[in-house]
Amino acid sequence: MLGLDTAIVEHKLLLIPNAILVQQQLRRMKLEVAIKIKEWKASFLAVVEYLQWVANIVLVPKKDGKVQMRVDYKDLNKASPKDNFPLPHIDLLVDNIAQHSCYSFMNGFSEYNQIRMASEDKEKTTFITTWGPFCYKVMPLKNVRATYQRAMVTLFHDMMHKEVEVYVDDMIAKSKTPRQHIDDLRKLFKRLRKYRLRLNPAKCTFGVGMGKLLGFIVNERGIKLDSDKAKAIWNMPTLKIETEVRGFLGRVNYIA
Repeated sequence: MLGLDTAIVEHKLLLIPNAILVQQQLRRMKLEVAIKIKEWKASFLAVVEYLQWVANIVLVPKKDGKVQMRVDYKDLNKASPKDNFPLPHIDLLVDNIAQHSCYSFMNGFSEYNQIRMASEDKEKTTFITTWGPFCYKVMPLKNVRATYQRAMVTLFHDMMHKEVEVYVDDMIAKSKTPRQHIDDLRKLFKRLRKYRLRLNPAKCTFGVGMGKLLGFIVNERGIKLDSDKAKAIWNMPTLKIETEVRGFLGRVNYIA
């Protein structure tokens, strides 16, 4: 994958002063995991010769019963300061999108894997496998949302709050008329093509009068809560401990 033009953004991995370097030891690895890593190598991994930070592969269960492979970057994340580049306020974002007659909802393909790691920081992402040590050529860890949002703001700086709104890897084109929408999409796709940002066709919808976004439904008349979001709150089990209460209040506050 070629990836987003590095003139727009690279993911830099800064470390706090006097960070203690950690090299994890290789853990036992299932055969299917080792095979999957070989597939990864072909697209966005590089072989590492001189080890710095070293992490391990971990398996994370998904809601559908499958497992997802991730890298245990807890040590590296602790040593990396938080990137405070702001994400949009969701209420303002949704307000800006509503009351248009034509929408297109788009999502970036492979999300964060489109953004390249800065050359000097690649080897910090090293993880160990039965095939040897590898590092990422694309951004895999802490601060990725901030980096992606920064890239989108740079890419669409003159279109945001006019023809386009962006929230991390979600892009929404909005227009008052179908004819204007076609012109807006031409402008947007010209920008995407120039800087090599790829979309995921399975997660894109074009030229519609309404759509779901971040738990809300937007259309020409305004905004309403997505019924699936309300149903999830309604069907929550009885709250028993403090963390569950906090989670409930967080959900309610999100849609308030």
